[in-house]
Amino acid sequence: MKKKVLVTYNMFRSGYAELVEKYDVTFPPDGAESFTYEEVLRMIPEYDALQSMFNFPVDKQLMDAGVKLKIISNYAVGYDNIDIPYATQKGIQVTNTPDPVTEPTADQAMGLLLAVSRRISELDRRLRVGEVKVGLLENLGHSLYGGTIGIIGMGRIGQALARRAVAAGMKIVYCNRHRVAETIEDKYKAVYLSLDELLRVSDVVSVNAPYTTETYHLIGERELSLMKPTSILINTARGPLVDEKALVKALREKVIWGAGLDVFEFGDYPSEELLSMDNVVLNPHTGTQTFEVRNEMAAFVSRNIIHFFEGGPVAKVNHID
Repeated sequence: MKKKVLVTYNMFRSGYAELVEKYDVTFPPDGAESFTYEEVLRMIPEYDALQSMFNFPVDKQLMDAGVKLKIISNYAVGYDNIDIPYATQKGIQVTNTPDPVTEPTADQAMGLLLAVSRRISELDRRLRVGEVKVGLLENLGHSLYGGTIGIIGMGRIGQALARRAVAAGMKIVYCNRHRVAETIEDKYKAVYLSLDELLRVSDVVSVNAPYTTETYHLIGERELSLMKPTSILINTARGPLVDEKALVKALREKVIWGAGLDVFEFGDYPSEELLSMDNVVLNPHTGTQTFEVRNEMAAFVSRNIIHFFEGGPVAKVNHID
């Protein structure tokens, strides 16, 4: 009998072609973006595998209902939507999609950095309504060339951003849970620093760390106070890594110069305070929103499930004995 796979979101079905060939796959009905949590809870007892999204909660209740569930293949690199310790306790393998998201997320971080440093979005808005003044001392921004970028989290995405920053003529400093290999440091001429040291010396600080209980509000009022008044904060990781209220305060009081955010602490939308600020560039979590990447992520999710059942390599989040 074929394994049964439940796909929670109805998108980029072409990426699931190999999965459909091998297994009994259920998608949301045509016209529906996704199954609701309640629908999945009702259906999951019959399924061997679940494809989840970064914003779809996979909690104890759902896993307890999944009496046949062996693998949760998350359509994201982050996995804070899943109760990982409980999945491990239940013997359920959790996987993610680290490879397809690396380059586009680094592109997004670099794009936000350029937009904030040169005030591209702000000046575009002002130009369209006739509010721009032209002059030698008007519309000034900050150069990237010769500046220092501090990368918090030197994993795949952090290294991809470092490669782009080096191409822009920037110096690289980083902090990480563990120091990276010397070959990686040499490749980017990257200097390993503590978080506090990084914040003090960086012209740009990019948050690329995973979101865990330990990294909640990794950047708060104290950390922002250590940054240069000319510095820029970029967050393309997870919203709760940055204390949004503290960030608003720092931007208002000119503790830092600007921010570029692809994620927000309190959900899918930024606060009214952030929306009102010219020195902030905001995107609705579009770091991986390209046609090519979304399709490849679907294929990666499929391969994780297929390889798990057939004994091939998977992108493991947890370790199952």
